[in-house]
Amino acid sequence: MKPAITFDDFLKVDIRIGTIIKVDDFKKAQKPAYQLTIDFGNLGIKKSSAQITNLYTKETLLHKQVSAIVNFKPKQIANFISEVLVLGVYNSNGNVVLLQASKKIKNGEPIS
Repeated sequence: MKPAITFDDFLKVDIRIGTIIKVDDFKKAQKPAYQLTIDFGNLGIKKSSAQITNLYTKETLLHKQVSAIVNFKPKQIANFISEVLVLGVYNSNGNVVLLQASKKIKNGEPIS
């Protein structure tokens, strides 16, 4: 377990729901990955790199809603700027399973 944080620490993390509107292969990534373009409603369109090729095809990701941290500083990965961190959990085989809402949510809604 990681060290305890305060509720104020948690409130600093801005987690939102968005819909994947474009998926491209990330050919320059060191490990197999996709470049995701995600619609966060009023927050706009953001991009992310995700190493999720083992469990998801480009077709199954398109129009899928995901949870993402939207207030990280942008990070350059090869020739790509990742603006948000899509959230997932590693399964027993070491593959990332995306975290998502059980019902459709308006893009940009915060998770609390």
